[in-house]
Amino acid sequence: MTLDDILAGLFPNGAKIETIGAMIAGQATLPDGGPIHVLGVTQGQPFGVDEAIVLAGRVIEIVKSGDRAPILFLVDSASQRMSKRDELLGLSEYLSHLAKTLLLAEAEGHRTVGLLYGGSAAGAFIATALATGTLVALPGAHPAVMDLLSMARVTKLPIDVLKAKAEATPVFAPGLDNMVKTGGIHVVWDDAAPLAPQLAALLRRPPGQDDRGRLGAERGGRQKAAELAERVARAAASPQGARHG
Repeated sequence: MTLDDILAGLFPNGAKIETIGAMIAGQATLPDGGPIHVLGVTQGQPFGVDEAIVLAGRVIEIVKSGDRAPILFLVDSASQRMSKRDELLGLSEYLSHLAKTLLLAEAEGHRTVGLLYGGSAAGAFIATALATGTLVALPGAHPAVMDLLSMARVTKLPIDVLKAKAEATPVFAPGLDNMVKTGGIHVVWDDAAPLAPQLAALLRRPPGQDDRGRLGAERGGRQKAAELAERVARAAASPQGARHG
């Protein structure tokens, strides 16, 4: 689906959204008549300091408005921009700042929903899609916290070894299916069905409900999550844990 198809399917009641370079920003009307803010990065472009600071500023403006309307963050990007300029300016701090603004928006009563409809990877993926309160995707999306070739360069392990590990451990591996198994992506929407009702159903979920850990454990993508949660609960319930609390 193209971006225009997605926006038309999500907002049949109309939207006023502009594209600025590889960024999108604007507002739309939900089927129930309520407003929703729309932000994002598109065209599969690298994500750098310029995009991060502009989008963070937009999120802050939304929070200052006090309208508590939901924010939809559309994502189709490459990895973060690996340029000398971006690195010297402190790219990691810009990405962190953007992620914090999305967390702030959620804390201030704005539902934040990420919609991954293309690619994204590494810091760009973490600071946009994964920083939203709930992340969904469309078929064909291709996320990666780190691709296997990059992992091979960093870890010095042979690519065949990493491929075998990726097949056995979803939390380690790139790709849409693996991100769903870990619970990072709440659900993959049906692109053959109307998108507006799927968004409306998502917005009806209770706010503040972060169930990524539970979903990852149930789907088999975070095999140690349930065990770790049980150990933490036992430690908190023990007399020694109670004294420390």
